[in-house]
Amino acid sequence: MRTLIGWTVGAACATVIVTGVSAPAPAQETKNDRQEIRQDSREIRGDRKEVGRDTQEVRGDRKDLEASRQRLRDAYKSGDAAAIKAARENYQKNRSSLRGDLKERRQDARDLRQDKQERRQDVKDLHEDQVQARARQTK
Repeated sequence: MRTLIGWTVGAACATVIVTGVSAPAPAQETKNDRQEIRQDSREIRGDRKEVGRDTQEVRGDRKDLEASRQRLRDAYKSGDAAAIKAARENYQKNRSSLRGDLKERRQDARDLRQDKQERRQDVKDLHEDQVQARARQTK
């Protein structure tokens, strides 16, 4: 029985020592949190640029789609079968391009929201670490 208690106490002490050694120092945690915040900010800036570029592409595609609609109307008015076929193909191509760009923009907007959420969490973690560090210093 004494041996069992000795081994248990020894294992508990070893666990505490290993946990204390492997846990990062508070200063290191703060540094890591700040690096994560900077990285998230970079990602947010990149995502905003991508959303802006995608928005420009969508605007251009909408103008192209409107122009192809007008060409299709004109082709129907003229009655030329070859012109109608070409106008339909062009219209379909412009519609699929617009849909693809809209889908890409939605995905970039989701990425932006996710990056903002991660940054908010990192800022919250940093604040909590700083509060805990202050509490440790006052003890």
